[in-house]
Amino acid sequence: MYKIVYYTSPSGKSPIKEFINRSEARLRRKIVRQIDYLEEFGLTVQNRYLRKLSGTPLWESRILGGDNTRIISVAVIEKTVVVLHIFKKKSNKTPPGDIKISLQRYKGLTKYT
Repeated sequence: MYKIVYYTSPSGKSPIKEFINRSEARLRRKIVRQIDYLEEFGLTVQNRYLRKLSGTPLWESRILGGDNTRIISVAVIEKTVVVLHIFKKKSNKTPPGDIKISLQRYKGLTKYT
């Protein structure tokens, strides 16, 4: 089992928890299922909804269909996965702005690295 941690800003807010709380119940269940997969498999190919974002340390969990939501995570020490960003995807490629947000949050991690 892996430990799952949600990114928290320096001010103490968690944009991940805020996104989940704002989501409809159906999407919330799908997000929780993806997080359960991260907890069980970590960032490994055993999770079929997961893909590596090339050229980065980031991994993207995909919620497909009408909800089309992405969860960006990174592995840190001792079987810990940090969920950095979550967003609704509206185009074929992962938007560069969302990758940038995730990388900035990753670079700001000091608690787990």
